[in-house]
Amino acid sequence: MPEPVTQVKLGNGLIVQLKEIHTSPIISHWIWYRVGSRDELPGKTGLSHWVEHMQFKGTRQFPPTVLDKAISREGGTWNAFTYLDWTAYYETLPAEKIDLALRLESDRMTNSLFAPGEVESERTVILSEREGSENEPLFRLSEAVQSSAFAIHPYRHEIIGEKDDLLKITRDDLYNHYRAYYLPVNAVLSIAGDFDMQAMLERVTELYSPLASGPQPPHPAQPEPAPAEEKYITLHGPGETTYIQVAFHAPCASDPDFFAFMVMDSLLSGPSGLSIFGGGGISNKTSRLYRALVDKELAISVNGGFQPTIDPFLYDITLTAHPEKAPQDTIAALDAEIQWLQEKPVPEQEIARAIKQARALFAYGSENITSQALWLGYTEMFASYEWFTRYVENLAKVTPSDIQSIAKKYLQPDHRLVGVYLPGEGS
Repeated sequence: MPEPVTQVKLGNGLIVQLKEIHTSPIISHWIWYRVGSRDELPGKTGLSHWVEHMQFKGTRQFPPTVLDKAISREGGTWNAFTYLDWTAYYETLPAEKIDLALRLESDRMTNSLFAPGEVESERTVILSEREGSENEPLFRLSEAVQSSAFAIHPYRHEIIGEKDDLLKITRDDLYNHYRAYYLPVNAVLSIAGDFDMQAMLERVTELYSPLASGPQPPHPAQPEPAPAEEKYITLHGPGETTYIQVAFHAPCASDPDFFAFMVMDSLLSGPSGLSIFGGGGISNKTSRLYRALVDKELAISVNGGFQPTIDPFLYDITLTAHPEKAPQDTIAALDAEIQWLQEKPVPEQEIARAIKQARALFAYGSENITSQALWLGYTEMFASYEWFTRYVENLAKVTPSDIQSIAKKYLQPDHRLVGVYLPGEGS
């Protein structure tokens, strides 16, 4: 029987999710903020990711030289992530040491310093990170596809931000972004592990409830107009490999179509891992696209990508092209598989296998205490914790006719963008 979850909303608007798990003496503490690249305006892209970096540069109570040593000394791990819709920070520690995480995160919710010297140091780090990514053909292709797939929605920008913006963003830009979004009213605290519920709730209330609520922050994203036609882009650059990425506009996490789309993804290219930690190691060799493209030597590899988001995003199929095949031949074979889905009901046994694989990957990404704490807050970013608890149930409801309907609705040429990276021509 699953452990019960206690949800409390503090007077300042902070949502607290607590789950007692007494299987091992550890606790995982996550703080989630509803801010990501979706909340950035042109000219200020990359703010959310850069602010995440600055949160590791210290407060007066926790100077930068103290933070990492303190977590390591207590036998813990910690990290942070910025995505399209959210930013998250976590610490997993021995149960008796968790107060360090509680004090650290409640402090840096409001007291991070953003010292000018640290801002400039991180500018160099982030620009180097960006330039390193630009050397990777798949990053260049994915960025071009994502940018071209959206006309007005901020999802068109890479999370790390545009290089021109990274060169111009100021310390005040970063600090104002931090003060606008790092607020109790815009946050979810999720904790799972070996603790006493009442004692933990009292300590959370003691540390977090004095923090000022602040106004609801702006979320400026506007709905993306429906695409009117297929787009095709070609990039040239260094390397020896041709890559193809086909991206379709896809439903958001709260859309009733999401779960059927997830099963279709599992059927076509193998299941997408929803956990930000990945995991599972499930082969996609039984997927339809692997058998049609890789086994028949039209591609070296095939992978699909589909994630839960607040607004409709993209479903991408990424192919490493076979060196002796033209990209057009590989794309034609992909189209034939999609057309098959649209015209013929998928056999029940294939649906059952696709659902089983999606369920297994979901289970692998949910089993340890850190992952349990992750899911408490993660699902609140785009839906609610019930989305997690009903995930397997909703997958099981998907039928062959659902798959056919979803394929007809979303996998149409006017819903997609085709990007091809050709090596050895230009830079």
